[in-house]
Amino acid sequence: MKSVLVIDAPPMLREFLKEKLSAEKIDVEIADAQRDALPKFLSLLPDLVIINIEQSVGEVIEFLEKKQSDPNGKKIPIIMTGPQIEHYEITELVQYGVIKYFTKPIKFDIFFDSVGRVLHQPFSFDTTPCVLDLHLNQDIIFIEIAMGLNREKITLLKYKLSEMIDNNKLVVPKIILMMSDLSLSYVDGLNLELLLDNITADRRVLRRNIKILSFDTFVRDFIDGHPVYEGVKVVKELSSVLNSLVEGSATSSVQELITDKILSVSAGADLGSVDLHFSADNGNSGEKDQIDAEKLKIAIVDMDLTVVKFLRDTVEALGDVSIFLSAKEFVSKVRPNQFDLVITGMYMPEVTGLDLLKYLIDQKIDLPVIVYSNVVQKEVIMQTLKLGASSYLVKPQPAEVIVQKALEVINAKRQP
Repeated sequence: MKSVLVIDAPPMLREFLKEKLSAEKIDVEIADAQRDALPKFLSLLPDLVIINIEQSVGEVIEFLEKKQSDPNGKKIPIIMTGPQIEHYEITELVQYGVIKYFTKPIKFDIFFDSVGRVLHQPFSFDTTPCVLDLHLNQDIIFIEIAMGLNREKITLLKYKLSEMIDNNKLVVPKIILMMSDLSLSYVDGLNLELLLDNITADRRVLRRNIKILSFDTFVRDFIDGHPVYEGVKVVKELSSVLNSLVEGSATSSVQELITDKILSVSAGADLGSVDLHFSADNGNSGEKDQIDAEKLKIAIVDMDLTVVKFLRDTVEALGDVSIFLSAKEFVSKVRPNQFDLVITGMYMPEVTGLDLLKYLIDQKIDLPVIVYSNVVQKEVIMQTLKLGASSYLVKPQPAEVIVQKALEVINAKRQP
């Protein structure tokens, strides 16, 4: 059985990850970075580590450093979640085995796609089109669902709801579930039941404080005929509901109520770490919504298969790696803006590393190149640097030296 170690996740995120991963037959261990993360990591040696940070990487740096010093654990990949951080901080994380960094709130379709890729295990994921929005005004939580019922978003809602109640210190939360655009039938019964069960999973949510706006007869009949949901009320208009739920808000202007209570969010409301929107909702892959350590594209050019394997294993945590077993093959295929970095050997048949550098100059392809070679003649090294190589590393070098030099070269290229 594959295993994942989750470190420092807040309760709602922790429980959601545990539920989702366990459903996929993946063993999940929970740890605290300051207390038991390292012992659990060393005893488990999981297939993946997921780390949450609240403020800065400094919260887990001691764990990261000790992980990398362990020969059995250093190659185990890490996915991190946390606040927005600078790109240079992302590149520094790569040396610790971090392959993905997701900013909060997390888009979980992309998140679990990444987890599945690391574990070589595709996850089942409901792709039913669904708009699910949730916001808070005073002590009323408004939940709006349109298009359809998506089980992934409904499951997320349970954790989002409890997180919002906790973070905003709601003593008696009141729920208005707006489903006025949905038309359901008996085939939706299980999903509707999941929705209501997840809303009422938090004991602070009382059924008498849940109002459902729906014009659908199936929804009304379903609630009326289900004794578990006794107290939940289905209504066809909002004004009386708002007047009954919002203390001192009685007004003759329904429009004013809707504007004040539905279309606005209370100042200072904590929206939490979970995003109920998926990247697929916008018709894109979601890459622009995350900081991604894997977006680098690196070419390795060498005829020595042992060297190629070593370099690939060394830099694959930085991104996508393409292999070329000769400089001739590389120059025949390279295009502008295709790669972020090239690591090449020197002496290869027909086309050498020097020829490769000359080709890039002739074709005006601005591409950082690191030469990794056992050639130590001063004149060769000087000629290589004159032809535009960013760095010359003499074999052999430790993996961490190559990674650090690669990051330095790439960052230098990106400086304005």
